[in-house]
Amino acid sequence: MQIIAEIGTSHGGSIKKAKELIDVAANAGADIVKFQWVYADEILHPETGFVKLPTGNIRLYDRFKSLEVSQDFFAECLSYSHQKGLLFACSPFGLKSLEKLVSLNPDAIKIASPEVNHKPLLEKTAEFYGKIPIILSGGVSKLCDLEKALETLRAKRDASANKHLFARLPDITLLHCLTFYPAPEAEYNVRLVKTLHSIFGVPCGISDHSLDPILVPVLACAMGGTLIEKHITISRKTDGLDDPVALEGEQFAQMVMAIRQTEALISHYKKSLPPKGAFCDEIPPEALGDIFSQLEAQFSKERVFSALGDGVKRLAQIEEQNYGRTNRSLHYTRALQKGEVVQANDVAVLRTEKILTPGISPDFLSLIQGKVLQKSVENGSGVQLDDFFVKG
Repeated sequence: MQIIAEIGTSHGGSIKKAKELIDVAANAGADIVKFQWVYADEILHPETGFVKLPTGNIRLYDRFKSLEVSQDFFAECLSYSHQKGLLFACSPFGLKSLEKLVSLNPDAIKIASPEVNHKPLLEKTAEFYGKIPIILSGGVSKLCDLEKALETLRAKRDASANKHLFARLPDITLLHCLTFYPAPEAEYNVRLVKTLHSIFGVPCGISDHSLDPILVPVLACAMGGTLIEKHITISRKTDGLDDPVALEGEQFAQMVMAIRQTEALISHYKKSLPPKGAFCDEIPPEALGDIFSQLEAQFSKERVFSALGDGVKRLAQIEEQNYGRTNRSLHYTRALQKGEVVQANDVAVLRTEKILTPGISPDFLSLIQGKVLQKSVENGSGVQLDDFFVKG
């Protein structure tokens, strides 16, 4: 199992702090560090609402705006990560950040959960399938969303494409995720790692937003996960957006050790399997029994099996309220009057987030461009089909 230390935007725009975070990740035993390439305009509308921080309420858009950094910043992070023996991955949030990221030749492109239905981003990322490894995170999504996203990403795959020279990751990996901060272990449904692998036939893992460094990561390993992602920080008391749910270096190292011990246990039992008749990714029942027993001694049987769940893909209860708000929909970027023709720059694929009303799916973007509005619309409002079509 490979381990991603999710730095995200915890650097706060400081290259010095970014390198310190890379150092923390390397010392803790991570394999990969991951950043987020933020341009506020690619993520949300300026009037999306406020976020509560220790310093007070601030517009969420302004908070993201403050996290924008130059391409040279990420180029330096990539170079420093390689010096430390780490792979460099990054999440783009739109076509501009994707283009700049690809120009740096990263070790992986990570599509974050809210972008699972960002059709333009997925279609453009598909051009690099087989050339740059892609990691797709599946939080706040339904099974049909994941199916559509994977189909889009693999639509342009070319078996003859030159492989990424330094790739140590599969062409595509799917991560089960619970998009809530912090995410309750009892709703994590870690068995989905195995379920999703069975359904889609791709390597699967988990993006973990729970607070404990051991329970969910070890269960993900036990379910055959090949990749785990966990936020890392220098201190949970700093002001990064994700710092309160991140692991400090010592905790991250504890997680790495627990995963490596679990892998060693699984390997030990696999050596006792018959040479034929066993799948290479099969976890021996004896190994699972030992893993569960050890976890139960530490956490209790009820807590362990609550985190495991039933393996059925559905929206977690805590995600239901955010479906359609955290992921992408179409929003107007200016006020428009009845009779105006909608131009390309008048609509954007954005997260709805706090106070705005969700719009229709990004799948309709090309349909509504060039259409005449049948009523006036407000700046930031979600695009609706009846803005264009009079009901009979």
